[in-house]
Amino acid sequence: DCGVTDDGCSALASVLRSNPSHLRELSLSRNKLGDSGVKLLAAGLENPHCKLEIL
Repeated sequence: DCGVTDDGCSALASVLRSNPSHLRELSLSRNKLGDSGVKLLAAGLENPHCKLEIL
């Protein structure tokens, strides 16, 4: 638990979309992600620059 909320998801989504994205593994277990935060992350994951391998 890092205390990631929907606002934090916006920042994480930005990192996932960055070129180049060096983030390969991300654990979000036990964080309080709401629907809007999850949607932001999903959009980041769909980006072709996203190189995340483990979520």
